[in-house]
Amino acid sequence: QVQLVESGGGSVQAGGSLRLSCAASGYTYGSYYMAWFRQAPGKEREGVAALDMAGNPVYAASVRGRFTLSKDNAKNTLYLQMNSLKPEDTAMYYCAQRASWSPPLPVRLLHIDEYNYWGQGTQVTVSS
Repeated sequence: QVQLVESGGGSVQAGGSLRLSCAASGYTYGSYYMAWFRQAPGKEREGVAALDMAGNPVYAASVRGRFTLSKDNAKNTLYLQMNSLKPEDTAMYYCAQRASWSPPLPVRLLHIDEYNYWGQGTQVTVSS
């Protein structure tokens, strides 16, 4: 089993920054294939950023250039630095872990079905 605990959400004004953290514990499959997703009210959950097979970050087009994904392997913790936040970034942000040592296909790195374990989420609210 994998436990994922997110933190770092909050309320900020447009243009502000937040840093989300996701601490993984349990059998973490090396914490290799982890990702951040978000879900706004009335919308489907969407992929934000994920790590590929080489450990390089992959981003959704809507956040590329503003968000930065990183991981501390020693702490089994995934981070999402969010800069230049916009009101449309308002959502519940979820950390996800793939329950496998094999990676998703590159085109599916931000696909919800490729991940098996989910955290409880942390709310991000951006006001204009």
